[in-house]
Amino acid sequence: MACRSGCPTPGQHKSWGECARSANLRVAYCGIGGGDATVQRRWDNELAQYRSARAQGIQPDGTKGHQVRAALEASEAVGAAYGRDFSAAAPMPAGAEAV
Repeated sequence: MACRSGCPTPGQHKSWGECARSANLRVAYCGIGGGDATVQRRWDNELAQYRSARAQGIQPDGTKGHQVRAALEASEAVGAAYGRDFSAAAPMPAGAEAV
């Protein structure tokens, strides 16, 4: 009688391992360095956003979510892909190029 403490049928298993296997126990997610699934999903989401921005020709200042969002917003506001040579200048007034 070596059942685990939460066994609903104590005494029916020959060992603690048999009892645990019959309970179909699962190990919770544990990432590298002790991270949890929420942290992993957030990281994966940030990297997916970065990859999406790069696929659009945008070069964010980093892979963090706030950096990617800032680059996307700047690109949208100016109408050009944010990147190394990007300048957030205001649009030229109509007819200014004729001067």
